[in-house]
Amino acid sequence: MKGLLSFVLLASLFAVGCSGKSAEGDNPKATDSGSGGGKMKIAMIPKGTQHVFWKSVQAGAMKAGTELDVEVIWKGPVTENDKDGQIKVVEDFITKGVKGIGLAPLDDTALRIPVKESQDAGIPVLIFDSGLKDAETVSFVATDNKAAGKSGGMRLGELLKGKGKVIMMRYQEGSASTIEREEGFLEAMKTFPGIEVISSNQFAGPSVETAQTKAESLINANKKGDVFGVDGIFCSNESAAFGMLRALEGAQLAGKVRFVGFDSSDQLIKGLEDGHIDALVVQNPVQMGYLAVKNLVAHIKGETVEKRIDTGAMLVDKANMGKPEVLELIKPKF
Repeated sequence: MKGLLSFVLLASLFAVGCSGKSAEGDNPKATDSGSGGGKMKIAMIPKGTQHVFWKSVQAGAMKAGTELDVEVIWKGPVTENDKDGQIKVVEDFITKGVKGIGLAPLDDTALRIPVKESQDAGIPVLIFDSGLKDAETVSFVATDNKAAGKSGGMRLGELLKGKGKVIMMRYQEGSASTIEREEGFLEAMKTFPGIEVISSNQFAGPSVETAQTKAESLINANKKGDVFGVDGIFCSNESAAFGMLRALEGAQLAGKVRFVGFDSSDQLIKGLEDGHIDALVVQNPVQMGYLAVKNLVAHIKGETVEKRIDTGAMLVDKANMGKPEVLELIKPKF
C-alpha cells in the first residue's frame, strides 16, 4: 500500500510539473502580462466603459485581436471624469509589461506623463478617439472631429433656414475630441449671419444624468412663461445628446425645436424615429477600435503605420437611416 501511495504522489507531481499552465492560469497578473510565451498582449484603455460608443469601439478592437491572434485587454475607468483612475490604469499596464497600449485620453494634457512613462519603458502608445497635446505617439486613430462638428452645424443652419437663436451644450473640459467638434460647430454658425448663438459655454458633464440636469437648467433659463426662446440645439456627444433629449421631452419641447446630436445609441435612434431629433453626426466606433488594434500591432511588429488615420463620420436622419451603409453604423452587428 505504501508503495502504491508513493507512486500516485510521484505521478501527481510529475503531471503538475509538466502542465506548465496551471500556475499562470490561476494568476490574474500573469493573464494581463505582455511578457513570456503565448499570445502578444496589448491594452486598450477607453475614456469610460458605460456609453454605447465605447462598447462599439471594444467590439472592433476584439474583432482585430481575433483576426491577428493577439490578446486584447480592455480596461478603463467607469465614468468619463475619472482622470486619476485612467492614469492608474495606464500605470498598471506599464507595470504588467504589455507589448503596447491604445489610449483614448480623458484629458489632452494630464495623460502626457503616463504616456511618456510607457514609452520610456519600451511600451509603444497609440492614441485613439481623442488627441493628446505635445506627444509623439505611434498613430492617432480617430474621427476628423472638427469636420464632423462643422457638418452638424451646417445641417442645423439649413434646418433653421439661416435664422434663429441657437444653444450648444458642450461635453466636458479637457476632452480634445468634443472640443474640436464644438469648434467645428461654432465655425459653421459663422456662415449663417441670421443665426445667433446665445449659449455655448455650458458643460453637460460625464453622464446622461449630469447632462439632463444641465439641459433642464438651460431650458429654464431660456423660457419666458410658455415661450421657449431657442430655435436650435447642438450637443457634442452621446451622453450630452441623450440628456438633452430627456430634458426636451420632459419640458414637452421635443420636436418643437430643431436638434442635432452626436453619436448613436438605441435611445438616440428612437429620438430620430420619433421626430424629436433632426439629425445625428455618427462616427464609426467599430472601425476605430479595429484600426487602433491593427495599427498598434503592425507597429510592434516593425511595420510602418500612418501617423493620422481618419475613421470617418456620417450625418444620419430619418431619410437615410434605413440604408444598409447607415444601418452598419447605427445598429452594428457585433
